[in-house]
Amino acid sequence: MVRESTADLNKQGDILMFKKLALAGALSVMTTGAWAACAYENTTPLKSLSAGFEAWKAVTDAMAECGNFQASLDQEFREKQPEAFAAKPALYQIGGVANSTMVPLLNAGTIRPLDDLVAKYGQHLKPNQLIKVDGKIYAIAMMVNLQHLMYREDILNDLGIAVPTTYAEMLDAAAKIKEAGVVDYPIGGTFKTGWNLGEEFINNFLGEGGEFFTDGNMPNINNEKGVAALEVMKALTEYMDPEYLVSDSTYVQQQFQQGKIAMANLWASRAAAMDDEAESQVVGKVVMAAAPMGSERPASSLWWDGVVFATNMTDEVAEAAFQVAMEGMDTEMVKANNDAAVWLIDGFEAGRLAQGAYETAQKGAAPYPGSGPMGIMHTVLGNGISDYLTGAKDAATTLADIEAAYITAAKESGLVQ
Repeated sequence: MVRESTADLNKQGDILMFKKLALAGALSVMTTGAWAACAYENTTPLKSLSAGFEAWKAVTDAMAECGNFQASLDQEFREKQPEAFAAKPALYQIGGVANSTMVPLLNAGTIRPLDDLVAKYGQHLKPNQLIKVDGKIYAIAMMVNLQHLMYREDILNDLGIAVPTTYAEMLDAAAKIKEAGVVDYPIGGTFKTGWNLGEEFINNFLGEGGEFFTDGNMPNINNEKGVAALEVMKALTEYMDPEYLVSDSTYVQQQFQQGKIAMANLWASRAAAMDDEAESQVVGKVVMAAAPMGSERPASSLWWDGVVFATNMTDEVAEAAFQVAMEGMDTEMVKANNDAAVWLIDGFEAGRLAQGAYETAQKGAAPYPGSGPMGIMHTVLGNGISDYLTGAKDAATTLADIEAAYITAAKESGLVQ
């Protein structure tokens, strides 16, 4: 799918694109295979900064086959990228981004248009990989990602529990699992204060059919849909590790792998880790299903991940960086890592690990509404929701305070008059 403006990051067309990809077959999770050596011999020192999940490791390992390349796989990448890319020259030539994390770099002018490089070295790229803003290509997408239900099939079967399709059903299942005492905690969740906690609210608010803003970028979360989203989150925490406010994706992944939890709404890019025999005690036992339904749509949001390239480097270095990135995102890499993500690259084949992602998209999950205002909203949500979960504030006060924090920050950014 081609983005024609920043606002296009919100378009429902992402859902149709994802459905077609899933139908064609495309989840890829990391395996231990090797791929062909890089066809481009790189002599220019290059560095990348991206998230650290399996798909990025697969792609950057393939880039490293070209030589003179160093990858930083860092879950705090979104905080580090703006300053690193603003340096002159940039501290990294290649960045791994998603819908929202590209926005600060784009607004700062620290990532470059790629039309000339795509014309020269990217003729093989599909239209749905070319992320455009104001008619110019700024990113190359490699995969789509979303959160969906993962569950221990053996536990649900042993206890006679049907696969939950809503959070109410998930909570009923959690009560039975807790009573049976078969795991430490029935549910895991990415509730770490900050970005993760904000994303959980966003997923649930979208599931309720919520719209984050009214005219003039004014906030629109202090309402029945916002309260419903908070109440679902609070109910889930009753069945989680009490330290849920430090629980990110890796934390939940490890809880599954160590047999400590039975269910979680977790990123599709983590699915492969469940069957990693080197670190998982539950190989073959974790099954993927659609994200629980909100009142209007699945409580999840569609994302894409891909690469951007720094403005602050020479054109010669940019050419080398682009060619290395293309080598890292080729068919051979996908074939060697067919279960590490939902790849947009030729060569993937859908398997059981793709089922949850496909079903979630099929049921109408909304794209993540990335934009400048949403970046601020995501931040204040992540910082403010814990007050409700810990009982320091009620739902209405929590949402009112978050809206006030948003308005203050949005005015400072010139997004609200």
